[in-house]
Amino acid sequence: MVTVGVGLRPGTSEAAVRALLDRVAAAHGLELGDAVVATLDRRASEPGLRAAVAPREPHGFAAAALAAVAVPRPDARVDAAVGTPSVAEAAALLAAGDGAHLIVGKTAGQGVTVAVAAGSADVGLPSGASSETCGPGYRPASPSSGGPAQGTAATAGRRSPGEERR
Repeated sequence: MVTVGVGLRPGTSEAAVRALLDRVAAAHGLELGDAVVATLDRRASEPGLRAAVAPREPHGFAAAALAAVAVPRPDARVDAAVGTPSVAEAAALLAAGDGAHLIVGKTAGQGVTVAVAAGSADVGLPSGASSETCGPGYRPASPSSGGPAQGTAATAGRRSPGEERR
């Protein structure tokens, strides 16, 4: 399972969220259209986020739950602002479940930060492959295509999880 963690400032536009999701998908050859999207509970209802990932519903986690997740790049400013040193990376990892690992660390855009995690199962990889043999962040466009996603269509009208950027 692939998950996207999204952190964002209140009032961040749909265009800003979508632009960063598209940039991350294209840069890493990811298909994020079916990814679970997660964020801080009080940001899950942000209109820009909801519109960018529709028809999916972002999952919100309490700051205390996010703070309990070990991340490679905690941020003291984010901690002071929202009560957890990580939103995007922690939300992506928490939504992906036990054995999850980051395949894209936090990446910042205009008022929004995104991170991508994968669960312990290498769902959607070519037969006999794993994320380790295909390289970090590899995911085919669909289970049947065997190739990486290309362009902005990777996230159009799809879900993504979120991260910290205040």
